[in-house]
Amino acid sequence: MIDNKNIQQAWDTFQQYGVASTPISPPVLASWQRSLQHGIDVERNATTLLKEGELHRLKLQHSPFLYASRLAIREGQERLNDTQSMIILADPQGVILETAGDPRAIDAGQDIRLQNGGRWDEASIGTNAIGTAIMLNAPVQIHAVEHFCNEVKKWTCAAAPVTDPRDQRLLGVVDISGPADTFYPQSLAHAIAIARQVEALLAHEMEVEHEGVLHYFLAKRFSGLNDTSIALSHSGKVLYATSRALQELRRRCPRLLDSQRGRLDVGQEVIGDTLTGFIESIEGLIPGARCEPVVDRKLLGYILILPSVSQPTHPSRFTAPQRLTGFDDIIGESRVMRDTCATAQKMAQSGAPILIEGETGVGKELFARAVHGESQRPGAFVPINCGAMPRELIASELFGHEKGAFTGADRSSAGKIEVANGGTLCLDEIGELPPDMQPYLLRVLDDGIVYRIGSHQEKQVAIGLVSMTNRNLANEVEKGTFRQDLFYRIATLRLRIPPLRERGDDVLLIAEQLCRTLAMQRGTTPVSLSSEAQDCLSHYHWPGNVRELRNVLEMSMLMTPGKCIEWHDLPEEVRMNQEAPSATKRLKYTSTSDLRTTEELLIKETIARQGGNLTQAAKQLGIARSTLYSRLAKAKKR
Repeated sequence: MIDNKNIQQAWDTFQQYGVASTPISPPVLASWQRSLQHGIDVERNATTLLKEGELHRLKLQHSPFLYASRLAIREGQERLNDTQSMIILADPQGVILETAGDPRAIDAGQDIRLQNGGRWDEASIGTNAIGTAIMLNAPVQIHAVEHFCNEVKKWTCAAAPVTDPRDQRLLGVVDISGPADTFYPQSLAHAIAIARQVEALLAHEMEVEHEGVLHYFLAKRFSGLNDTSIALSHSGKVLYATSRALQELRRRCPRLLDSQRGRLDVGQEVIGDTLTGFIESIEGLIPGARCEPVVDRKLLGYILILPSVSQPTHPSRFTAPQRLTGFDDIIGESRVMRDTCATAQKMAQSGAPILIEGETGVGKELFARAVHGESQRPGAFVPINCGAMPRELIASELFGHEKGAFTGADRSSAGKIEVANGGTLCLDEIGELPPDMQPYLLRVLDDGIVYRIGSHQEKQVAIGLVSMTNRNLANEVEKGTFRQDLFYRIATLRLRIPPLRERGDDVLLIAEQLCRTLAMQRGTTPVSLSSEAQDCLSHYHWPGNVRELRNVLEMSMLMTPGKCIEWHDLPEEVRMNQEAPSATKRLKYTSTSDLRTTEELLIKETIARQGGNLTQAAKQLGIARSTLYSRLAKAKKR
């Protein structure tokens, strides 16, 4: 118990001589001295109070902290039943934002303005748990006579700071306060537990935000984003960037990247203020750059797209790959894939038009390129996505145009059909071709003659044709959305690519190759897959097929600090409905029986499965909530 009599004697001596005559804790004595320097009158009976409008503004400013704290506050109230105490949330300047708990304590607190809008920094009311915890940036308990002002000595308070898991910035303070005669020895422990729970919830929320940005970034990468693009959190932290992107960023704006903190330093007030402010600052600092917000009900982060490193004076619109793809490049040992490759080789040698059918992400273009390589045609492989271009541009892209053919046509340009002369034209998403474009394409395929828009001069073309679709075009013909004669023209031969779920252990062969490829692109050592992760990948149904597998592996590599992707590193949708490997099973596959690491992994997985709800996670683990909070705190220190 706190020795109030000796502390009172020390207080009296301090008031008279400015020094303490009996032992008193150094943090309290230092706070008394600061209170004297602030000119605090010990007879001050209450602190100052903010106006409602200013308090409302602060609540909006600190809404992420308040939102993350509410669950912890509700659970904290349960532990404080019958203690006549209240829980207080204060901002980094000591302004009380919210209170909850025993109505008697809340009502009594208004006498000294221990209420919403009250200022409890040391400069306003002297030594108190909220203000002193802010000054020390550490948990502290201030009981009764340890307070500086006489009216506040009627209270006992315990406070713990809450820091942002992104950058350890102070977000606010959790305080437990009550009348001094109801002193509760565990108040400080509970304040710390609540603060750590809030930090754990914020960390989980941060991980969800980062995953959202990375998912968006990877999707953009698949659609042609250049390799000098950078994924950023909403605070400007670099989540992913190739070494080339970072090199280009430093070349264009040497002082923008804070290497120690791993973030773009445009000023904290801009990052925390408005969406437009951050984007305008970045685009102003890097001419030609584009900064896109990533939003899912709230701002998650940004994608920074740097200008191309170099652009030729007269860029060629279409270039052939340096190396032809062959069927040997297609990974797969399953019977269905061997049969598919053998059939495709025969089709390629025939020279007839081929329609490649299959679900999204199965690798249809890989087969199309292999068909082109097998055909031995001397010209280029020229792909065009019929569903990715605006309707008004597709005719120009396919057939080309002459200068002045339409507004903006300031020079003549060959279309993709003309560029593919002597090679292979690959029509991706052919089912998306607008109906009014279909007869023109049919005429070119039948006659081998193309006319540029705005020209009456015919150009002879000899092309191989490979079309691709994830639709059932026969059904589209029946519905009248696709011309029957065009269907027969492009589908002389039809090749179905099996989905990944029909290919057995091919998923692991592809995953292994993708890990090597992704590591090479990032300039890192290839990661391996644990046995549990392999088992999870083998049992997942892969609606996005190989494209989704690549996305999953790249996401897991970005989020994995080690050299092995474990079960818990895989995205939740892949692990969904698959049982987490037990600790016993996990130890079977690890080289060392590190029980502490295993425990931390199980706790992390359980919290993730419970959506960050630590109460439910504790029940699932079969331990008390306080035990879980304690172990989370220990894990954070390690």
